[in-house]
Amino acid sequence: MEKTFGTPARYYALYSSHIETPLGTMLAIADNTSLYLLEFTDRTGLNNEIQRLLEKTKATLTPEETAPLMTIESELQNYFAGTLKKFTTPLFLSGSPFQKTVWLELQKNPYGQTRSYKNLATAVGNPNACRAVAQANGANQLAIIIPCHRVINANGNLGGYSGSAARKKWLITHEKQNS
Repeated sequence: MEKTFGTPARYYALYSSHIETPLGTMLAIADNTSLYLLEFTDRTGLNNEIQRLLEKTKATLTPEETAPLMTIESELQNYFAGTLKKFTTPLFLSGSPFQKTVWLELQKNPYGQTRSYKNLATAVGNPNACRAVAQANGANQLAIIIPCHRVINANGNLGGYSGSAARKKWLITHEKQNS
């Protein structure tokens, strides 16, 4: 279909908000119904992540409050206070079918408990897919809510976390102290 001169391009609106936490500022992006992204603002590659999200959704980004943004801000406040164990903010998962399977399985991981990449790979039906599970974990755009920080190496070492190793350790300790 040819575009007629003067006809505006179709676009979708996403909204953003900055949320202060004890571990630093987080950026939340949502539409009017679901949260698309929640990341620490100092995450390496965050600008590229945002750009890919906007290209994929063909969206514009505006700093404005929406119901999901207000909900996640309140839930994070309660999480960091140690009173929230499970998030209820509606999520929009943007990833491959395998990534979504991993992320949904991650959400089943109980508050205050860690599991290994191998355990997670087994839970999604492919015990030899530890590396693919780790990559899906790293591609998670909903920090804390999809608790990729709860995944550790089989030997008990913390392993990687795009939000920083210090934050991962803090989150795990915080959850264990409040469970």
